[in-house]
Amino acid sequence: MTRELNKLKLDIEPYRVELLAHPLYTKLNTLEAIQLFMQQHIYAVWDFMSLLKALQINLTSVELPWKPVGSSSTRRLINEIVWGEESDLDKNGNPASHFELYLKSMEQIGVDTTEVRSFVETCSFGTLSSDLDKVAISDNTKDFVRFTFQKIKENKPHELAALFTFGREDLIPDMFIEIVKTVEKQTGASISELIYYLERHIEVDGGEHGPMALQMIQELCGNDEQKWQEATQVSIEALKMRMHLWDGVLKEIESVSVLN
Repeated sequence: MTRELNKLKLDIEPYRVELLAHPLYTKLNTLEAIQLFMQQHIYAVWDFMSLLKALQINLTSVELPWKPVGSSSTRRLINEIVWGEESDLDKNGNPASHFELYLKSMEQIGVDTTEVRSFVETCSFGTLSSDLDKVAISDNTKDFVRFTFQKIKENKPHELAALFTFGREDLIPDMFIEIVKTVEKQTGASISELIYYLERHIEVDGGEHGPMALQMIQELCGNDEQKWQEATQVSIEALKMRMHLWDGVLKEIESVSVLN
């Protein structure tokens, strides 16, 4: 690991620690709370896939006629990550994207996916902000998605790589899986699809995609000090936005608890 990457990780560590200790996790102790969480979090899962494809568009050839683009090693890295995220296997061995795995886990515990499916089917890049206005989700969730797509529009590959690596799904702590398993035992509800999704993410991020993503940042930033500074800044912004997203989910859960 390069000196620059070590410095970036040190600079963002306080924000990561704060996020992993977010009080939201202590509230995800009922089936209803998990359902509310998933109704919001699915949009972060979806915009993660969009971020991933933005990186692939930048780092590989997606136009005709084909021609080699950028570093061959970076092309291989992003294509392997896309393959794993877009064409993984469900617990029965059937191909599925991680977004589709998450939808299946929502439906298993009775969460209506009609709205998010309709949104994904009809939204467009040019009208995304107004498309979000029509969806009945937290303003915090909308802010989170708008932030991601703003960075996609700015189209700086090194920033997108940092956002992908340090602001995304590895920010769900291992303890969440144990909480979900406890709720499953206490309620008798089957939450196996969500547990599979979470365990699969930890396995993939830790064993394959995490190291690949770090290598991708190093290649894209190289020895350019400004790029490293920008990668650090966008990582901090991403962690703050994830905190904002979690704040919104927590507010949703607490408002329902008060009503009950």
